[in-house]
Amino acid sequence: MFSLRALKLKTRMMLILGMMALLQTGFIGLFALFYLSHSLDEQISQRALNVAKTIAAMPAVVEAAEQRDSEYLQPLALDLAEVNDARFVVIGDQNGIRLAHPSWKRVGKPMYDDDGDYNEPALLYGKPYIQKATGSLGATVRGKAPIFDSSSESVVGIVSVGFLLKSVDDIINRYITTLYIVIAVSFSLSVLTGMWFANHFKKAIFGLEPEQIGRLFQERNATLESVREGIIAVNNKGRITTFNRAAVETLGLDANTKLTDRPIEDVLPDSRLMDVLKSGKPHFDKEIWLQDRNLIVNRLPLLQDNEIIGVVSSFRRKDELDAVSKQLTQIQQYADTLRSQSHEYSNKLHTIAGLIQIGATDEALALIGQETQSHQALIHLLVEAVPDPILAGCLLGKYNRAKELGLRLEIDPESSMKQMPDHIPREELVSIIGNLIDNALEATLSNQRLEVKLSMTDLGNDLIFEIEDEGQGIHEEDHSRIFRKGVTTKKGEGHGYGLHLVQKLLQNLGGTILLEPGDTMGSRFTVYIPKQPEDTCIQTSPMRSIRGKFREE
Repeated sequence: MFSLRALKLKTRMMLILGMMALLQTGFIGLFALFYLSHSLDEQISQRALNVAKTIAAMPAVVEAAEQRDSEYLQPLALDLAEVNDARFVVIGDQNGIRLAHPSWKRVGKPMYDDDGDYNEPALLYGKPYIQKATGSLGATVRGKAPIFDSSSESVVGIVSVGFLLKSVDDIINRYITTLYIVIAVSFSLSVLTGMWFANHFKKAIFGLEPEQIGRLFQERNATLESVREGIIAVNNKGRITTFNRAAVETLGLDANTKLTDRPIEDVLPDSRLMDVLKSGKPHFDKEIWLQDRNLIVNRLPLLQDNEIIGVVSSFRRKDELDAVSKQLTQIQQYADTLRSQSHEYSNKLHTIAGLIQIGATDEALALIGQETQSHQALIHLLVEAVPDPILAGCLLGKYNRAKELGLRLEIDPESSMKQMPDHIPREELVSIIGNLIDNALEATLSNQRLEVKLSMTDLGNDLIFEIEDEGQGIHEEDHSRIFRKGVTTKKGEGHGYGLHLVQKLLQNLGGTILLEPGDTMGSRFTVYIPKQPEDTCIQTSPMRSIRGKFREE
C-alpha cells in the first residue's frame, strides 16, 4: 500500500503544499462561484422586477392597457426591451391576454401559454413578484408588475420583463476558466515553494530525513539513559533542554521534578554553566562541590555558525572515580612490586648460579642467607608497622625499585602506621608517598649517593611521613615555588608535576607538606595528614623524635 513515508522529504512537501493549494483554491473558487451565481441571480431578478414596475407605472402604458391598444404597445415594448437589455417585455390586459410580445403571432393569446402561470399575484392581488420559468423565448428570470388604472384602484393589465438565465451561466463559465488558471498558478507556486522550503529545511537538519531524525532522537535518548555520567544541557537563555536520569540521581534531585525549560540557576545556582555560556571557554575535569557532593565536571559550549547556542555539562561523583582509581592503583602497585621482585631475584639467581658454576659454594650460600635475611626483615617490619596492604605493597615495591637502581630505601624500624582512618583514600595516600619516594630516589641517584630514608608515625592527631634524600638539595629561594605546576629542578621535559600533584592531594585531605634541608645533604619532605577531617592541628613532637633517630644514626 502506498505511503507518503516512502517518499523523500522534498517530494512529500511538494505534494502536501500542492494538495493544500488545490484544496484551498478549489474550496474558495467553488464558494466564490456559488456566491457569484446567487448574487447575479438576485441582481438580475431584482432588475427585471424594477424594470417591470417602472414600465407598469408609465402613464402611456397605463392608458394603452386600458384601451387594449396593441398597436401602440407592441413597438413600445420592443424599444423598452432593447433599451434595458432585456430578453423581452410582454404586456397583457387584466385577463392575462397579451397586448405586446416580441412575436406578433403571440399577441392576443394568453400569457399562460409561455410559463404556465396565471399571474394571479399581480392580476388578482396587485402585487409585483419574480418568477423563473422556461417559455417560448427560453429559460428566463422574470419580473412581473401589475398595471393600475389612473385612479390606482383597479388592475388593468400586467407587465412581464424577462432576462435570459443563459447570460448568468455565461458569466459563471468565464469565472470558472479564470478559476482554473488561478488553481494551476497556485499549484505551481506551491510546488516551487515546497522545493525551496524543503531545501532550506533539509540544510538546517543536515540533509536528514524525518524518519532518520526520529531514529537519532530515540538513539540519543537511549544513549543518555545508558551513560552512567550525569548530563545536563542548556540553551542560549540558560534554560534546561536535556538531562538524563543519572543527572537527577547524581545531584540528589527529586525524580518527579520537572527540569525541562527551567532556568539552570533555579535548579543548580552554582553550576557555572552560565559562565561558559558567556565566555565560550570549555572546562575539563574540574573538581567542584555541588549539592553537597564532590563532582568531577566537564562543561562544553555548543556552537552553530560560530555562535554559542548552549552548553552541555557531564559530571560524575568523585568517589565513584576514586573507587576505580583505587582499583587501578592497587593493580599498578602489585604489578610494580612483582616486576621489581622478578627483576631483582633474576639478577640474584644469575649471580648465585655463577658462583655455583665456579665452585664458590660458600659465597653462594652466604649471598642466599644475606638476601633471605634482608627481605624477611623488611617483610616483618611492614607486617608489624603497616597493616594496610596497599601502603605496605607500595613501600615494598619502592624498596625493590631502589635496589634495582643500586640504592637503599632505609625504613625506620620504629615506624608505625597502624591507625589509618578509613576516610583517607588509600590511592591518594599511595600517590603522595610514592611520588615523594620516587623524587628522593632520582635526586639521590643523580648525586651519586646511595641512601633514601623513610620514617612514619601515627602517634597524635596526624599521620606523619618523612622522606629524606641525599641529593643536591633545593635552594631556599625555590622552596616557595617548587610545588607549582611545571616547576622543577630536573633537566629535560616531562617534570614538574609530581610535587604539584602531592600538594593538591594533600589539600583535599586537609594536610600539609614541609620542605627542609636534610641533616647532612639533600632535602627532607615532611607530610602531615589529619586523622580527623576537621582537625588541622599539627603534632610535631613525634616527628622530632623520628628526626632524632636519624640524627643519632
